[in-house]
Amino acid sequence: MKTDLDPAVAARLKRGSDGLVAAIVREHDSGAVLMLAWMDDEALHRTLTTGRATYWSRSRREYWVKGATSGHHQYVRSVALDCDGDALLVTVEQVGAACHTGAPTCFFDELPVSGGES
Repeated sequence: MKTDLDPAVAARLKRGSDGLVAAIVREHDSGAVLMLAWMDDEALHRTLTTGRATYWSRSRREYWVKGATSGHHQYVRSVALDCDGDALLVTVEQVGAACHTGAPTCFFDELPVSGGES
């Protein structure tokens, strides 16, 4: 697929075999981790140029702009590439719930941890 992503940015990405890079999304004000999504070059290009978080849906096999259906928009404040080039940190201003369940974050189901040092 043709994309308009800056070639210098594209060259730094280490994509999976499916062409995707993990996008960890956090809230600007609180720093809370909101969700994990996936981006290809075009989703990243759209995110960087529109200021609206755009992801690739692996299940629907289509692009989705967070909030286009739910009204729970993500306005992008910054995007950072990790040291290995295989993950993005997308910092957003979240409007409404981040999770499709209606929860503020997708990470609400804590698992018990035992062992280790206290």
